[in-house]
Amino acid sequence: MIDKKTVAAVILVAGNSTRYGKGINKNLDVIQNKPILSYSLKAFNDNKYIDDIILVARNEEIEVMNGIIEKQKITKPIKVVKGGKTRQESVYNAIIETNSDIAIIHDGARPMIKQKYIDECLESMSKYVGTTVGVKSKDTIKIANEDNEIIETTERKNTWIIQTPQCFDRRILLNMHEKYRDDDSITDDCMLLEKDNYKVKIISGDYSNIKITTSDDIFIVNELIKNNRNV
Repeated sequence: MIDKKTVAAVILVAGNSTRYGKGINKNLDVIQNKPILSYSLKAFNDNKYIDDIILVARNEEIEVMNGIIEKQKITKPIKVVKGGKTRQESVYNAIIETNSDIAIIHDGARPMIKQKYIDECLESMSKYVGTTVGVKSKDTIKIANEDNEIIETTERKNTWIIQTPQCFDRRILLNMHEKYRDDDSITDDCMLLEKDNYKVKIISGDYSNIKITTSDDIFIVNELIKNNRNV
């Protein structure tokens, strides 16, 4: 039962935000008078299963992040740790800072995450060692070679766009990070478990849980927030 296991929420805000195009960390930009990061912090602080929160930030922004936390009056234990050069290294830096049974990992730049999907992701950990939120692809996905020539077409019914949060047995995830720490092909934590043939469950989420990547995404999220009184 999930109620008998401890859960640490890892929120990632250490990226370079290169594609954002504003010369700032997108997590620090403001929507509806609040930093983007604040929405993810609130979601995990409010969740009934979360015991503590680990925020992974760039070293030069740790002081700024602590200021946001202080203003937001987070009620759960929270610590800010230094991020790494890659997402994989940043997650590793977080999970070695906790002894929790489960680590739930989320992109700080996904401010529209709902409690329902945090709950379902964690509750599925009673049967799996890894779960992730995702949505079915609306489009046909093609696989291409280095010359952008199509070599394969995926079956749309089996194609998912993976989001966060992602939940893992922390000890297994830690072992996988240490085993594959030099593998540059890893783009998310699910891939680590997939490499050793662990089954990872996909929880069906919704399309509003977008990751802010470019400055254009701000307009979409702003409208979503205006129409969601619970955020």
